[in-house]
Amino acid sequence: MKLTYLLFLAVGSLMLAGCSNQKKTDHQTEDTTATLDETAAPLHQRLNKYEEVTLTTDLNKLTAKEKQMIPLLIQVAKIMDSIFWYEAYGQRDSLLTAIKDGATRRLAQINYGPWDRLDNNAPFIKGVGPKPEGANFYPTDITKEEFEKADLKDKKSQYTLLRRDQNGKLITVPYHVQFKEQVEKAADLLRQAASLAEDAGLQKYLTLRAEALLTDNYQPSDLAWMDMKTNTIDFVVGPIEVYEDKLFNYKAAHEAYVLIKDQEWSKKLARYAAFLPELQRGLPVPDKYKKEKPGTDSDLNAYDVIYYAGDCNAGSKTIAINLPNDEEVQLKKGTRRLQLKNAMRAKFDKIMQPIANTLIAEDQRQHVTFDAFFATTMFHEVAHGLGIKNLVNGRGTVRDALKEKGSALEEGKADILGLYMINQLHRKGEIQGDMKDYYTTFLAGIFRSVRFGAASAHGQANMVRFNFFAEHGAFERNEKNGTYRVNYAKMEEAMNKLSERILTLQGNGDYAGVGQLLTEQGKIDSRLQADLDRLSQANIPVDVVFDQGAEVLGL
Repeated sequence: MKLTYLLFLAVGSLMLAGCSNQKKTDHQTEDTTATLDETAAPLHQRLNKYEEVTLTTDLNKLTAKEKQMIPLLIQVAKIMDSIFWYEAYGQRDSLLTAIKDGATRRLAQINYGPWDRLDNNAPFIKGVGPKPEGANFYPTDITKEEFEKADLKDKKSQYTLLRRDQNGKLITVPYHVQFKEQVEKAADLLRQAASLAEDAGLQKYLTLRAEALLTDNYQPSDLAWMDMKTNTIDFVVGPIEVYEDKLFNYKAAHEAYVLIKDQEWSKKLARYAAFLPELQRGLPVPDKYKKEKPGTDSDLNAYDVIYYAGDCNAGSKTIAINLPNDEEVQLKKGTRRLQLKNAMRAKFDKIMQPIANTLIAEDQRQHVTFDAFFATTMFHEVAHGLGIKNLVNGRGTVRDALKEKGSALEEGKADILGLYMINQLHRKGEIQGDMKDYYTTFLAGIFRSVRFGAASAHGQANMVRFNFFAEHGAFERNEKNGTYRVNYAKMEEAMNKLSERILTLQGNGDYAGVGQLLTEQGKIDSRLQADLDRLSQANIPVDVVFDQGAEVLGL
C-alpha cells in the first residue's frame, strides 16, 4: 500500500534538527522553530513515492535452532541501523523527537534524516541546509584541501571518522572506538547466534565477524564468509558500502541484511561463476585493461531477505549484493553475489511492469519479463568482478584514484558489463530466452533507476547510460505518444562502446575524464523529466519500504 498519511498533513511547528553551525562535528538539534519547507514538493507526494511491502518467507525450511538465531540477528541489525543514523545525520532521537507530525517523522525515518534521497537529497524541513557531502563522517566545515594536507595515516581508512580536537585540529576516531558500546553489544549477540549455528562455516563467520566489529579488521571474516557454501541462513553485517560518503567515497557505512537462502534457485545459478575468466578475456577493451584474473571461488545464490537495516535501507532499496569489497579478497577468492528474490519480485510487479506499460512501445512490452529483470540484476552484481581493480600504471587502486566519482562509474560499469555478459552467455547457449527480452527489460530498468536521482550512484549511472544510448541510437522515442522503442542492433553496439569507455577511464584512474562524463551525460534533460513526471502522475512508486521484523515473521 502507498504511504499516504493524509490524516497527518495538518502540520504544526517543528523543532529543527539543524546543522547550520559549521563547527559542529555532527548534526545536533537546536532550539530553533521551523516548519515544513513550502517551496519543496508536498509531503504526501514524497511519501507516495514508496510502496509498502511485507518481508517474509517460508520459515518451515529452517531448523529450530535457526529459528532461534533470527531474532538475535535482527537485534544486531537494529544496532547497525542506529550506527548508520549517526553516520548519515547525527543525533537520530533529537531529530525524531523534535518532529511533531507523524508523516514528517515517517519521511525522516525512511531517509535517515531531513533530506529526501529520492529527490537529490533536497531538504524537506524549512531551515535545513544542503546535506553535507561527507554526511557525518567528517566535520561539516572540512574542505577537500584540508583533508589532503592533514598528516593522519589512517585518514583514508574505511573505518575511521574525521573529527576535530578541542583546538580545532583534525583527528581520526576508529569506528570501534566511536561506537564502542554498540559494537560490544552486537558482538555479544553474534556470538550467541554462532553458538546456535549448525553450519560450521556460518558459525566461524559469525564468530569472526563479532571480532571484526570490535577491532575494525574485517578481512578474516570476509574470507570466512567467502568459504561458506552450505548455510541456509546468511547475515551481511558491518560497515560495507561507501556511497554515503560523497566527499571522497572513503568511509564505509553500517548496514545489515538477514537472509534465507533459496537452495533450489541457487543451484540454477551456480554454474555461471565458472565463466568469469573467459568473459574477462573477451571484454571489448585493450588487453592491459583486462589483465587481472577474477577469483574463481565466486558463487551466485538466490535469497529471500527478511530484514534490512542501515545503509541498504535508506532511500532506494538494494535488491542484489556483490561482496566483499576488499580488493585483496576479490582477487584471491572472488566475490559472492546474492540475489534478493522476494524484494526483486516486489519491485518488478509494483514498479517495473507499470513503467513498461507507460513508457515502452506497446508491441515491445511483451519483452519486459521478470526472468530478464532477474538476470540483468544478477549479472550487474557478477560484473563488479570483471574489469580492473588496480591502475594500469601500477600506482594504486581505481578506488583511490577516482575518489568520490568512483561509485557512480563502478555502478555504470556493472550495469553495462552485466548486459555484455548476458549477450555472451546467450550466444554460448548458457542463457535461454530471447535477447529482445533482455534488451527491452534493460531499457525499462533505466527508467526505474534513473528516478532515484543524482544523489544515488545507481541513479547517476543510469542517467549516463540513457544519454549515451540516446546518442548512439540504441532506442527511439515516439513523439506522438511518448513511448520508447529499442533498436536491438544498435543497443549491442552502444553497449560495447560504453563498456570500453568506462573500463578505460577506470584503468587509467582518469579522475578528470570521469568528471567530464558524469557532468556531460549524468543529467536528465527536460524531455526525459517530462516522461518521468508522467510516471509520478500515474502513481507509479519510485521504490519500496518494508514491513519487517520478528513479529512480522511470527517469531
